[in-house]
Amino acid sequence: MADLSTVFTGIRFENPFLLASAPPTESESNILRAYEAGWGGVVTKTIGLHPVVNVRGPKTKFLRADSVGGRLSMAKRPDATLLASWNWELISDKPLDWWIPRLERIKKAYPEKVLVASIMAGSGDDKELDNWQTLVRGVQDAGVDAIELNFSCPHMDRVDMGSNVGKDPVLCSISTRVVKEVARVPVWVKLTPVGADIVEEAGAVFRMDGDAISSSNTFPALPPVDPATLDFEVNVDGFVSAGGLGGPAIFPQSLAKMAEMTQAFPEREFSGIGGISIFDQALSYFLLGCGTVQVATAAMLDHAIGPNVIRGLIGGLTEFLERNANRGWTSLADFRGLRRGSVVAQAEIARPTASDYHGGYEEPAEGYAEAEQPVGA
Repeated sequence: MADLSTVFTGIRFENPFLLASAPPTESESNILRAYEAGWGGVVTKTIGLHPVVNVRGPKTKFLRADSVGGRLSMAKRPDATLLASWNWELISDKPLDWWIPRLERIKKAYPEKVLVASIMAGSGDDKELDNWQTLVRGVQDAGVDAIELNFSCPHMDRVDMGSNVGKDPVLCSISTRVVKEVARVPVWVKLTPVGADIVEEAGAVFRMDGDAISSSNTFPALPPVDPATLDFEVNVDGFVSAGGLGGPAIFPQSLAKMAEMTQAFPEREFSGIGGISIFDQALSYFLLGCGTVQVATAAMLDHAIGPNVIRGLIGGLTEFLERNANRGWTSLADFRGLRRGSVVAQAEIARPTASDYHGGYEEPAEGYAEAEQPVGA
């Protein structure tokens, strides 16, 4: 019989699908609703110690493409297809002492569900490093099952916070080390996808005994300009800054980043994030070696916490295992990493023989316009 449970960083999950750290997971009621809907785990909105005040105006928007004509806009309209989410929201604006009793109540209500606390502090001096340990002690004493370190938020102006940590192997090492000194639960690290070499950053985390890597967070992006007003579609007093692009648009990019890491560290554990809305996308991450996956954009558009999304993911995994029962597959462990070795360097991809090679121009090929005939030909 199909077994949807999995063990990841020593924690048993009833299924490998998690609601990712995002605006909906700052709400205690939403987290409880997510468990009721069937998610195997939830990662909270990132908790910090510094005062947080978000910008005026909308925090999250969704980019869509017209079915005909190719227009990209965040305006809601019929016959448009979702391409991505976009947000410039900061971490939770609720303090640690607001979070602690809520984490305790959530674990008491659902002790069998997995609760992961996302946390963030700075890395520039001893005081900031102490803040990491303060956060760790607070959330783990409240009963969380694991901690996810946010080295990936693209909205931090400080050079020692968020994605600026995830781009720097030294800061990755230092911050992971101080957390591991006091952590009694598994430590996951959420890396930015826009560093110089994500394998180098992952290696820095693992050398300091980080238990898993989560990837990818969003990619920095700007909203479109409205051609009628010449203003960015999202702005405050005419100004905008880069926000994080997520959802379907980043799915192939996030897979590529994950493949780099799972090939470099095939024995380590990874949680896949980016563009997942149905089981087919989750399967791609599993085949590269991920032990869990996390969902945000699709869930936000489905009653904030994705009751239909998780139903589809669970149904998809169940059907996949039943369809492959003749191979002896009964759980995720039986096929995890099956296609990790299929991603190779460009030079290893077979080339055609000289007689078969046309350079992409001599035969009609999708993506190339036919050559114009010379005048008088």
